[in-house]
Amino acid sequence: MQCLSETDRKNILDLARQAVVEAVCRGRLPDNLPKTGVFEERCGVFVTLHVGKRLRGCIGVIESKDPLGESIVRCAASAALEDPRFNPMQPEELQDLELEVSLLSPLQQIQPEEIEIGKHGLLVEQGFRRGLLLPQVAVEHHLERVQFLRETCYKAGLAADAWKAPATRIYGFTCEIVGEEK
Repeated sequence: MQCLSETDRKNILDLARQAVVEAVCRGRLPDNLPKTGVFEERCGVFVTLHVGKRLRGCIGVIESKDPLGESIVRCAASAALEDPRFNPMQPEELQDLELEVSLLSPLQQIQPEEIEIGKHGLLVEQGFRRGLLLPQVAVEHHLERVQFLRETCYKAGLAADAWKAPATRIYGFTCEIVGEEK
């Protein structure tokens, strides 16, 4: 993913917001998705929703086979309506909605001592269990490296120290974060 222009950043946020509004108010996805420029690229993407500074949904894809425009729309709508941690978003919540779109670099296997808080997101994988935390999670929750590894293991449904097991793979990635604040 190349560096995003301010126009790209604005267009990404506009598309994600449009997808949330369409999903919440009309029960559908937007028509006429953009398909050129940044929107034709393929990368992992997560859409995070906050209402009143509180997490309201976060859904994404780690590696996408679809163009970015399609992935953003699907993830934004799913974050609003299908995150199993929350009830579906209601139209009255839209006025206080803040969006964040994280574009993921390709995954690379990483050693625990190479993890940089604030730079790396983590994916921990053991067998069929996988857990992912975005880089901003460690910063927002003031996690140190070992705490970040432990929390990612919890997310995967593993024991906290599963990251030490030889059968566990740890992947790092970086994010281009596109966000808005009211």
